[in-house]
Amino acid sequence: MRNINEIVLHCADTKITQSFSIKDIRKWHVEERGWSDVGYHYYIRLNGNIERGRPVEKSGAHAKGHNSNSIGVCFEGGKLSNGDKWVTPLLPQMIGYKKLEDYLFAVYGELKISAHYEYSSKTCPNFDIDILK
Repeated sequence: MRNINEIVLHCADTKITQSFSIKDIRKWHVEERGWSDVGYHYYIRLNGNIERGRPVEKSGAHAKGHNSNSIGVCFEGGKLSNGDKWVTPLLPQMIGYKKLEDYLFAVYGELKISAHYEYSSKTCPNFDIDILK
């Protein structure tokens, strides 16, 4: 098992009026980008349901320079229906995330929580992650 000490948060950068599953994200990553699998380990749907992506035992493809020691968590959405960036995930997503975080902390110990924007020029996950505390 690899040494995991961080969770990196992302968003799919899709409108909250659209529905995309982890299967859709996997298709984009594998067929369009040529990756071996979806880049994220977990995907939190708009309704708060959590879908598994890449196995946690494998390094992700979500935060250059931080993949080997982190778990990638992606929130469905990221944009409002008019295309503007959201400032907060939906309440069911925040509840789902908290459950996932509690589970991951129980398995791996307390982990650093980071946003993708801390490691790239992107605004992903398009919200201030302190809102999840």
